[in-house]
Amino acid sequence: MGAEPRECVPEQPARRERGRRLLWVPLAGLTALVLGGAVLRLAGRTGPADVVWAVATVAALVPAAGAMLRDLWRRRFGVDVIAVLALVGALVVREYLAGAVIAVMLATGRALEAYAQQRATRDLRALLAHAPRTARRRGPDGGIEVVPLDEVGVGDRLVVGPGDVVPVDGRVDEPVTLDESVVTGESRLVRRAAGEQVASGVVNAGAGFGMRATRDAAASTYAGIVRLAEEATARKAPMVRLADRYAAAFVPFTLVLAGLGWLLSGEFIRAVAVLVVATPCPLLLATPIAIVSGLSRTARRGVLVRDGASLEMLGRARTLLVDKTGTLTAGRPRAAETVAAPGGDRDEVLRLAASVEQLSPHVLARALVRQARDRGLSLAEPTDVTEEPGRGVRGLVDGRTVRVGQLDGELPDWAGRVRSRADLAGRSVVWVGGDAGPIGAVLLEDPVRPDARRTVRRLREAGLRRIVMVTGDRPDTADQVARTVGVDDVLARCSPAEKVTRVRAEADRAVTVMVGDGVNDAPALAEAHVGVAMGATGATASADVADAVLTVDRLDRLADAVEIARYARRIAVQSATVGMGLAVLAMLVAAVGRLPPVAGAFLQEGIDVLVILNALRALTGGLRHRDVPPRTRELLTEYADQHGGVRDVLVGLRDVADLLATRPEDPACLPALRESHRRLTQAVLPHEAGEEQRLYPALADPLGSAEATSTMSRAHVEVRRLVDRIGAHLAQAGDGPVRPDQRTDLLATLYGLAAVLGLHLIQEEEDYFSLNPTDGR
Repeated sequence: MGAEPRECVPEQPARRERGRRLLWVPLAGLTALVLGGAVLRLAGRTGPADVVWAVATVAALVPAAGAMLRDLWRRRFGVDVIAVLALVGALVVREYLAGAVIAVMLATGRALEAYAQQRATRDLRALLAHAPRTARRRGPDGGIEVVPLDEVGVGDRLVVGPGDVVPVDGRVDEPVTLDESVVTGESRLVRRAAGEQVASGVVNAGAGFGMRATRDAAASTYAGIVRLAEEATARKAPMVRLADRYAAAFVPFTLVLAGLGWLLSGEFIRAVAVLVVATPCPLLLATPIAIVSGLSRTARRGVLVRDGASLEMLGRARTLLVDKTGTLTAGRPRAAETVAAPGGDRDEVLRLAASVEQLSPHVLARALVRQARDRGLSLAEPTDVTEEPGRGVRGLVDGRTVRVGQLDGELPDWAGRVRSRADLAGRSVVWVGGDAGPIGAVLLEDPVRPDARRTVRRLREAGLRRIVMVTGDRPDTADQVARTVGVDDVLARCSPAEKVTRVRAEADRAVTVMVGDGVNDAPALAEAHVGVAMGATGATASADVADAVLTVDRLDRLADAVEIARYARRIAVQSATVGMGLAVLAMLVAAVGRLPPVAGAFLQEGIDVLVILNALRALTGGLRHRDVPPRTRELLTEYADQHGGVRDVLVGLRDVADLLATRPEDPACLPALRESHRRLTQAVLPHEAGEEQRLYPALADPLGSAEATSTMSRAHVEVRRLVDRIGAHLAQAGDGPVRPDQRTDLLATLYGLAAVLGLHLIQEEEDYFSLNPTDGR
């Protein structure tokens, strides 16, 4: 399998350590020369002291002049020319100490920049170092061979050993434990069930396992991430050269001010003093530190930004266009409800459907199998399986014929009601039947991501003024999702070409971000100011053209990236503005002869250190939400897992209400009602009591206050009231059937409880469970 990280590191640790030490050598050498000159001056040896300081000045002048000439040769003119003029001026007027201090100032700034950039880009370097180079492939005879990664093809059987890096995207043959921290930024180990998709680049944290490749190396998730990392480390941000934007005004202003000081006083030393304090380290060094720090922080949050230009544009964004399927929604169907024919069993319907679908690669088949395994159903091995494209699958399960897919002919009454319910809810129906006709159905949905609504709110708070959803889906489905997440506008039945047109139109009015996940989104991503791809689940084509990739399957990381980008840009501009403002004041003082070159050099050194330290603030801060403590994460996971059982009770509650509404005289009504009440009192109420006592108090800090959970607590009270009301009706009914005078109130109670409980579950998942950074559901 993938080689150990140490085998893939392009730059060995010893070499990196040597590089870290060497970056301080110029500063140490120049500092030694300045101090040596000071010792000589204190000893009364003025001539040798000046020689030593002159050497320090020349040592800084030569590389600075070389860099300036290279820029001029490339027709680039920046404010670094002022640093060269200041050093030359110090030599001309024999202010050797001032020149030496300027030299130390430049070396200090460059050393701090190199150190900060090393620290800020270590996450990007870690991605490159972690890239697998080989894979363990199982041959036709069952033997295992180690092959170069580019020889792995789709469908190959691979073996991943303990501690190995998963080489390509694929599906695991058995339950596995993975460390996904390099790709997602999350440190907690993750469990994946048999048949689940795993991304390349994650580490096997458990026993060895087998998997089948679903993509080759070039098309896999980690390959796209590595390509972006290589570009991110190879490019520099425009704000690295932010100084050049000001050069057209700042350099002439500096030269004119220096010239006026010299002309009006007749003292050339004033011009030198102006040049000394005008040395633009705040622009040359502080701004790139802030931007590169922002790149590092977004990488740690699971968002890989291509370069500083993209980060800066993300920080200026005002409009967001976002695809629906796979972006605002999960992008993969989920079995929302299983319905059995009258007298049938839901679990048996699901078990039969999942059993016959086990061998199908279809995305709907995977949804059925996943749901059955989540419910703990034991699947049988199907035989004589045949698949008719567009119609479904047929096979034998435990000796009986099972058909899964479309339904031909007239629908029974119960099936007609199921189809009507599915149409109203915007769900698709997979019918399950046998030789005698349909025995049940599974309703599938593409659920809205739990973190989508919270992300939209955070993006608005971060400064985005307009959020538009673009989708190729039907208008009714699109409108339902749009209302759920709270976007400003929606464009349905939108072709790839229409997406591009809409992105262009929005980009003409404001800085625009486009977020998508599929191949059809790639042209629109390329057209936006900033294209963001859902790289954890999306197509490689969209990731390749994007300016940023979400390497973790969570939309809220987009809000993290926008907040970090705005903060880094604000720190960069703040550092440049304050630093240059202080420098201009010092220049004015120097021009009137109140600030000699040596004092100006020390003052400029202080200004530079101040703004560089301020720029380092971009390595922390800026995020509006609070991190969730580990213990609270565990509670969120625990109670989120319990929601599946609560939803089962909710489905049964709706069935009892439907039975009472349609067949009130049926003898099964009262036993079904008692069973539903038993499950409510033994499963739902203890779950909610546990949330009140354990989960909600733990959420007070991440949410900002204990009052943030008050509305959810009120819902718990209402659920308890309605459950007690059902219990009271049961007590009145005794052993007999439900009386006619009870039915109206009982139906209102059952349907009301179903509505309240269903809404309550959704709100908890959106507002609370979405806070869990390890929850990818």
